[in-house]
Amino acid sequence: MNNIKIALVIDEKDNVATLLEGSKAGEKVQLKGLTCEKSIICNQDIPSGHKIAIKNIKLGESVIKYGEIIGRATKEIKIGDYVHIHNIDSIRGKMEVQ
Repeated sequence: MNNIKIALVIDEKDNVATLLEGSKAGEKVQLKGLTCEKSIICNQDIPSGHKIAIKNIKLGESVIKYGEIIGRATKEIKIGDYVHIHNIDSIRGKMEVQ
């Protein structure tokens, strides 16, 4: 069965997208959004609502979702990889209050 999954891309700066339903390794994921219409292959099983890399992200680079920096890569992340606490350091709760 050829079951294509959908992932949402909000901003052209995004390097991750949000899966609208879970995806298994090897499945095709269609990226949908105002600035993006392409497909990628999922490298690992990823639960619904979680992030998939839509661009290669180098160690230390910003992880960007919905146009905002949400963390830094703690290792190399390839297109199609599951992006979560095992490979990013979240900045949530770490921003300076001015």
